[in-house]
Amino acid sequence: MALDLPNTALTTTRFSELSPPLSEPVLAALAEGGFDFCTPVQAASIPLLCGYKDVAVDAATGSGKTLAFVVPIVEILRRSSTSPKPLQVMGIIISPTRELSTQIYNVAQPFVSTLANVKSVLLVGGGEVKSDMNKIEEEGANLLIGTPGRLFDIMDRVDNFDFKNFEVLILDEADRLLDMGFQKQITSIISRLPKLRRTGLFSATQTEAVEELSKAGLRNPVRVEVKAEAKTSNDSSSQQVSSSKTPSSLSIEYVECEADKKPSQLVDLIIKNKSKKLIVYFMTCASVDYWGLVLPSISVLKGFPLVSLHGKMKQMQRMKALESFTSLSSGVLLCTDVAARGLDIPGVDCIVQYDPPQNPNDFIHRVGRTARMGKQGSAIFYLLPKEEAYVEFLRIRRIPLQEKKCSDAAYDITPEIRSAAKKDRDVMEKGLRAFVSYFRAYKEHHCSYIFRWKDLEVGKLAMGYGLLQLPAIPEVKHNSLSTEGFIPVEGLQLDEVKFKDKSREKQRKKNLVAKKAAAEKQEPKPNKRKDNSSSSAAVMRKKTAKQRRAAQSAYDDDELTRDYRLLKKLKKGAIDESEFAKLTGTEDLL
Repeated sequence: MALDLPNTALTTTRFSELSPPLSEPVLAALAEGGFDFCTPVQAASIPLLCGYKDVAVDAATGSGKTLAFVVPIVEILRRSSTSPKPLQVMGIIISPTRELSTQIYNVAQPFVSTLANVKSVLLVGGGEVKSDMNKIEEEGANLLIGTPGRLFDIMDRVDNFDFKNFEVLILDEADRLLDMGFQKQITSIISRLPKLRRTGLFSATQTEAVEELSKAGLRNPVRVEVKAEAKTSNDSSSQQVSSSKTPSSLSIEYVECEADKKPSQLVDLIIKNKSKKLIVYFMTCASVDYWGLVLPSISVLKGFPLVSLHGKMKQMQRMKALESFTSLSSGVLLCTDVAARGLDIPGVDCIVQYDPPQNPNDFIHRVGRTARMGKQGSAIFYLLPKEEAYVEFLRIRRIPLQEKKCSDAAYDITPEIRSAAKKDRDVMEKGLRAFVSYFRAYKEHHCSYIFRWKDLEVGKLAMGYGLLQLPAIPEVKHNSLSTEGFIPVEGLQLDEVKFKDKSREKQRKKNLVAKKAAAEKQEPKPNKRKDNSSSSAAVMRKKTAKQRRAAQSAYDDDELTRDYRLLKKLKKGAIDESEFAKLTGTEDLL
C-alpha cells in the first residue's frame, strides 16, 4: 500500500481531528507548541502508526517528520497496560548524528513529560559511556534516543535491559544511517527487539539499501510519499517534471565559476546578504577549518558573525557552535554535511553549496535546511565549468534549477588570503591541508563520471585556496593535471613563514633544531669505490639557480608526501591529532 501526498505546508486537518483520536495531554502539548493543523506527512503517518501499522516515509526535509513519529510513540506508550519498570525499554529512536538526536530528544520532551513514570534518555557520542550508564542505572530508561554507535555500545553493556514489552522502533534519516556504515550496529539493535512491534523508517530519500532494510524490519509497511509540486515556467529550457524533490517555496540557482574565482564570489554573496542567515557547505572538515580562519580576516567581512561546525570538532564545541548560530538573527554557518540532515535551525534564508556533496543524495538534505514548513527560502551552488553535467543530473532527479551568472563586481580576495598566509604559518598550513583534503575527497566522489579528478585544474584550485606555492602532489606529476593559472609567490622560503602564535613558533623552531641535530648525527655511508666528497662539494658549488630550485623542489616533494601519508593515517585513525601535530611540527607548546 502506498500513499502519495502533495507537499503543501499544512493541510486542513487539525490534530484534534485525527483518527484514532489523540489524547488530551498530547493535544495540549501540541497547542502549547503552536501546532494546530497537520502537515501532509503528519496527517498520514500519525494515524497509521497509532493504528499499529508499519510505515516507510519518503518526505522532503522540513515537512514535519519529527512530530510525525514523536506523537505516535507517546500515544503508543500511553496505551501500555502497565507502568514500565526503570529498565524496561518501550521505544527506540535512532538518527545518524549527535545534533539531530539531540534535536529529536528536545522536541520529544514536552510530549514524553505527559507520560507518568516514562523516562527518556539521550545517548550520543562525545561524552563518557560510563556517565550514560550511571544515569540509566540511577534514573531508568524507557525511551532511548540516540546515534547507532552509542546505542549499540550501551545496549551491549547494560545486561538488565528488558525488551519483552517493546512497542516501537523509529529510524530517522534511514538512508544516511546506512550510508555512514551503521548497518552492523542497526542489525544488532534490531536483532534484540521482538518482531511484534511497530517500525517506522523516515527519510527524504528512500534508497535501495533502505528498501532492503524495510523488508527485513517492517511487516507489510505502508509507503508514505510526500511529493513537492514543481514551479511552472514558460521558459522551455527550465521546464520541469510535474513533481520535484524540493518544496515549491524553495528557489535553487547554480553558478558556473572557475576555481580561482569561487572565494571572491562567496564573499560577494555574503556581503549582499549581510542581513540574512546563511549556511555554507564544504566537502571536508579541513576546508571548514581553513575558511573559518581566513574569512574573518578579509577586510570586507570584519566583525561579521561566522561560525564553524564539522564532525571532527569535540562534542561540546559542536553544540556551542550550533547554539551560537541558532541564536543569531543574521550570520553564516560554515559546515560539512554533519549539519545537512534533519536539523531544524530557525530562520535560515539561504543555503550555499561551495563544494558539491560527495554523495548526491545529500544535495536534497542540504537545501532542506531552508524553506521549511512552507516558508520561503533560496539556495545556490557553485560548479566548475567542466562539472556542468551535474545540472542535468539534478534535473533528472526532479530538482528544479535556474542558472545565475557570476558577479562581475565581486571583490578579489586572493591577495588578502595570500597576505594572511605569509604572515601566519597556521593559515598557510591549514590552506595546504584544505587543498589536499578537497583533492582527496574529489577523487572519491560518488558521481566520478561527472566530477572527474583528472580534469581538475589544480593551478586555479590552488589559487582559490590562496596557496603561496603549488604543491607537487603525485597526481600532478604522473597525470599531467593542469597547473595553468597559478602564480607562485617569488622570493619566499616556506620555512621562513612563522606562526603568529608565539608558543607554536617556539615549538616549531625547537622541532627544527632537533631535526637538524638528528640529521647531523647520521654518518654518511662509506663509499667503497672512492671518496667523492670533495668532488661532490665542488659540483654543489657549481650548481645553477635552476638546479638548486629543482633540488629544493625534490626536498619539498618528500616533505609533502610525508605529510600526505600522515594525513591519511590521521583520517583512518591510525594516529590522533596530537601525534599528527607532533610529527608535522605544529604541536602547541604545553
